[in-house]
Amino acid sequence: MGNKRKVTLFLIGDSTLADKPYAGSNPEKGWGQVLPLYFDEGIVVENHAVNGRSTKSFRDEGRWDTILAKIQKDDYVLIEFGHNDQKVNSPDRYAEADTDFRNNLIRYVEESRKKGALPILATPISRRSFDGKGDLIDTHGRYSEVVREVSEAYGVPLLDLHLRTIDVIDQFGVEKSKELFLHFKPGDYEQFPYGIEDNTHLSATGAFKVADLAVQELKKHIPEIGVYLKN
Repeated sequence: MGNKRKVTLFLIGDSTLADKPYAGSNPEKGWGQVLPLYFDEGIVVENHAVNGRSTKSFRDEGRWDTILAKIQKDDYVLIEFGHNDQKVNSPDRYAEADTDFRNNLIRYVEESRKKGALPILATPISRRSFDGKGDLIDTHGRYSEVVREVSEAYGVPLLDLHLRTIDVIDQFGVEKSKELFLHFKPGDYEQFPYGIEDNTHLSATGAFKVADLAVQELKKHIPEIGVYLKN
């Protein structure tokens, strides 16, 4: 008798989820990059998220076909898109929220289920987008809502990271929330000699904070995955 096969948690999505290079001095992390640290050895986390991808371009580039060939019964597929689907001026990525984006999500869900895997949908994390009054602006519009609607219509567990990250960014406030994203002065990191002010991509602090939220949501909505989480 051989050892029991380890279950795999596949991650597909964009730069907010993706692994970032460790080489040199790189303060940027995707929340999927730190997620394996929360799990015990009984599960393998495979992060296939890639910078700049949408539900459309991820599939068009053949990335989904590669993953689909590997998926086995009882695996998990976590799907988080939205940031790049809304880029109207990028035809290779743009997927209108109520048509192409919705249909793409449904295809990922149905094809995962055909392989015997459990799909998990996640709403896109919020950007740090305060207006002049210090109120957070929702930059995702219908995209987050469509993820919720597909989750409800198809009975897919939902990690509502959009709402959860809005709460955290609000709690941190205008200044302190910069710690969650890439806000660095010239000279802080070799990679950004002139400094950087990026309100979309996560610092290590932000990546761990979002991973904390994702794990809380996983425990709540998919209790069976809890057996793989560290105490």
